[in-house]
Amino acid sequence: MQKLLHFRRTPSLIHNRFFSRPSSISPLSQFSLFFSCIRSYEPLSTARCFSDIPMASSATVLPAPTDDSLCRKFWIKFTNVWTQALYTPFVVSLAAGNLKLDSFRHYIAQDVHFLRTFAKVYEMAEECTDDDDAKVGICQLRQSVLEELKMHDSIVKEWGVDLSKDSLPNAATVKYTDFLLATAAGKIGGVKAPGKLATPFEKTKLAAYALGAMTPCMSLYAFLGKELQAFLDPSEDTHPYSKWIKSYSSNAFQASALQTEDLLEKLSVSLTGEELDIIEKLYLQAMKLEIEFFLAQPLNQKTAVPLAREHNPAEHCLMLFSDFDLTCSVVDSSAFLAEIAIITAQKLTQNQPNQSENQLVRMSSVDMRGMWADLSKQYTEGYEQCVEEILQCSKEENFNYEGLRKALGDLSDFEKKANLRVIDAGVLKGLNVEDIKRTGERLILQDGCTSFFQTVISNENLNTKVHVLSYCWCSDLIKSAFSSGGLDTVHIHANEFVYENSLSTGEIVKKVESPIDKVQAFNDIMQNCSKDKKHLTVYIGDSVGDLLCLLEADIGIVIGSSSSLRRVGTHFGVSFVPLFPGVIKKQKQCVDESLSKWEGLSGVLYTVSSWTEICAFVLGS
Repeated sequence: MQKLLHFRRTPSLIHNRFFSRPSSISPLSQFSLFFSCIRSYEPLSTARCFSDIPMASSATVLPAPTDDSLCRKFWIKFTNVWTQALYTPFVVSLAAGNLKLDSFRHYIAQDVHFLRTFAKVYEMAEECTDDDDAKVGICQLRQSVLEELKMHDSIVKEWGVDLSKDSLPNAATVKYTDFLLATAAGKIGGVKAPGKLATPFEKTKLAAYALGAMTPCMSLYAFLGKELQAFLDPSEDTHPYSKWIKSYSSNAFQASALQTEDLLEKLSVSLTGEELDIIEKLYLQAMKLEIEFFLAQPLNQKTAVPLAREHNPAEHCLMLFSDFDLTCSVVDSSAFLAEIAIITAQKLTQNQPNQSENQLVRMSSVDMRGMWADLSKQYTEGYEQCVEEILQCSKEENFNYEGLRKALGDLSDFEKKANLRVIDAGVLKGLNVEDIKRTGERLILQDGCTSFFQTVISNENLNTKVHVLSYCWCSDLIKSAFSSGGLDTVHIHANEFVYENSLSTGEIVKKVESPIDKVQAFNDIMQNCSKDKKHLTVYIGDSVGDLLCLLEADIGIVIGSSSSLRRVGTHFGVSFVPLFPGVIKKQKQCVDESLSKWEGLSGVLYTVSSWTEICAFVLGS
């Protein structure tokens, strides 16, 4: 069943929020009801927003001084960039504790070059600012960098690093340090050089630019320090890089990072919008250079990330599977189909009061709206009851796939009966196929979803097949959504409308209606795959209906925060592990250059909060 609609007495937001341009069908904002899907139905009291979901190992994402501060806004805006740092092979191997010593030595040597420049840039910023308090703060930060260099000196001696051997900075280090020095020297488009700065305000502005380019380094290392600290065992001190991790997770370094953000906020108070835009660009560029710095470190070892790293297209085939509603889309497809149905009924009521000219539409928009409300109420109540009945059986101590599959068989029966109610109600009659396609073209997908699939499909070296399995009543809607992003090669497996003269009859060609149908489609696809290549399967989903496919896949990735999915899964012994810690565990299992295999039916699913994490995990930076 298309997990129907949970009505809220809220003005319709679909037109304004979820279409990329005005709909040619009708102004949807005129309706008094907003259709919020319940593909993974959550009671309103327990539903959570994506912004509430913790990242990676659930260490606190580095907080800025205030929620509306400049740095907080930048950190949130560029989540897709700094997330990549977590999934770089260098950081993953470092966190796992099996980074080869030669790689760490090379990193320390490069970081020494970088930190010397970092201290110099602080000194240049201090000279520019006219604010005495800011001068003191920047001086303190410069001293903390000098202390960091001393820590590196001790590591150099402890690990026997020969700085003379690695005396020259690599290209990534040079690119980063040159950027910092140029920024501090005022070599930015439209900015006067220091010698031409006539007023104290202009000098302070230049100090703000310098801090804008330096803050990402401090924020990122403070974040990584906290994230990686979670992998240190407090009962033993066997992690070879614990000293490095502890230095960046320490209260002292966290305080320095916050102090840098505070100073940037202070120096930016009087800047214009155009000048703040310059700082934002500098911040983003610096964050990208940080990623390049990590990626430039030589790693002569197997790593668990990115998945594409060990991919040989001549021998391997990456099979990517995904749900659509609320996994790819922001709003469930049933919400749009319901709105189209109501709009269509309203137009016909206005233009053809007796509706004698269109035999496919037989109710007014008022009746149509009421019918959808009734169907929604029946579905939500029935769905909740089904889930509660599933949870009535004894809780499994160990993973029990067969027990879960049997339980979801009952849910499958409910979904199919619910679909029949929708068909019998006639609420899907008279929808024009062109209206449906135009709606699909205007659907906005989750941030990062389209770009991920575009990158995967366009990369010939990956040899990747992409399949979307969905309960959606109308595959044309999904096809149009992907086609608008140039993703015509994505294979869509969903139900289909029956049309007469381009208008839907209200009947559905049933292909994927339930969890059992989905996993059957998954298995059929894999059965028909070529046997001459090794297949790695990844399934991405968000709801109870995806559970069986998630578990059958070699890697099951849960996106979003469905409590019903977790409740049902946990009841049958399924473990939900944040993806980043899962990757670290896999990296720790690397023995003698051999990677531990990802295997299906392990009972472990990996959770993420965004497509950005998925992209970083599968493709890397």
